Amino acid sequence: MRQAPMAFVSMVLLTVAVPLTGQTPNLIQKESSPGFRGTEQTPVSAAPTAGPRQLGPEEKADLFMARKEYREAELAYKDLVDGNPGNAVYLNKLGIALHQQADLQHALKCYQRALKTDPEYADAQNNIGTIWYQRKKYGRAIKAYQKALKIRDDMPILYSNLGYAYFGDKKFEEAIAAFRRTLSLDPEFFEHNSSRTGSLLQDRSVSDRGRFYFMLAKSFAEAGNVERSILYLRKAKDEGYKALAEAKKDPAFSAVLKDPEVQNLLAPKVEDGGVAQP
Repeated sequence: MRQAPMAFVSMVLLTVAVPLTGQTPNLIQKESSPGFRGTEQTPVSAAPTAGPRQLGPEEKADLFMARKEYREAELAYKDLVDGNPGNAVYLNKLGIALHQQADLQHALKCYQRALKTDPEYADAQNNIGTIWYQRKKYGRAIKAYQKALKIRDDMPILYSNLGYAYFGDKKFEEAIAAFRRTLSLDPEFFEHNSSRTGSLLQDRSVSDRGRFYFMLAKSFAEAGNVERSILYLRKAKDEGYKALAEAKKDPAFSAVLKDPEVQNLLAPKVEDGGVAQP
């Protein structure tokens, strides 16, 4: 019996989608760029036609995914795979359709088949990592993302996913390094609005949101983005992160410590009675 569908997230606005522990993970689909691997679409003819162009089989399947009709997408991609068993793109997309329905076991098999068909397909390798991340097998997720990066080291989403996996494994310095690399490739990565049907998955769910926001603040500070660093410091404080004052002694925050808003955020909390708490 198929499990309940996962929530498909197509929008990220000025923050990272980070649900509370126990909530359904957020899956964000992205196209790999550059070099997105998709089958060639039939161009629209410039000549007048009697009616609208008929969608091809893959376009129909992609449309089902865009509409979040994952069961219909699954069936459509399965027909494509049956007719083209050696097509890694179709296998990967079938895996995503299953993934979005929480059928992780069969999704994993599809990704593995895609990778066996094309060992240089970083998208499928990334999605294998996302399976392990959702199962909280962070060590396996890290290895999968590292393998994807050996294939493609120019994709910020792979470094971001690696950072999340390191964070889940409580390897915080490694996580910061991965997020720093993400921002070096795309300074606005964490603010992107993703709404396209694609071939890459990202799970942005974490448990310790306060610490996670603090780490993002540190990554942005190191990247010289004062505005975003302040934003995530504020979010960390709102989440009740108790080690916020560590920023005062961390050289990574040296570029933002003189900002009045940062000084206010890091100021000792004054409780009733006028006693300053560190």
